[in-house]
Amino acid sequence: MTEHVLPRFMAVSKALADENRIRILALLQGRSLCVCQIVAVLGLAPSTVSKHLSILRQGGLLEIEKRGRWIHCRLAGDGSPAAVKRALSWLHGSLKHSKRIEDDRRSLAKVLKVDLVRLCRRMTGC
Repeated sequence: MTEHVLPRFMAVSKALADENRIRILALLQGRSLCVCQIVAVLGLAPSTVSKHLSILRQGGLLEIEKRGRWIHCRLAGDGSPAAVKRALSWLHGSLKHSKRIEDDRRSLAKVLKVDLVRLCRRMTGC
C-alpha cells in the first residue's frame, strides 16, 4: 500500500464501524437530506448526529452543504476516491434486506411529508 491509501482505508473503516453511521448512509442513498430530517428518523440528539456526520465526512463518504440556515448531506459524488465508491456500493448491496434499514426508510417517508421549516424548528427548538 502506498502511504495515502492506509489513512483513507482507516478513515473509511472507522466511518463504517457504527450502526448509526450505517443507517445515515442508507438514508442518504439516492437523496440529499437536512440534518433535522436525519435527527428525526434516528431519534438521536442533534449533537450526536453531528458527530456521526463529521466522522462520515472525514471518511470521505458524504458531502455536507449549508443552504441558508440548514445543513444538507448527501453521499460522496463521482469525484470521490475508488475506495469510497466501493465501500458505498458494498454497503448498499449488503443492506438490501435489512429490516432496520427498511424501518428507517418508512420513518423517512413520514418525515419527508413534514414541512422542513416546521421540522427543523421542532428539532432545534427555534
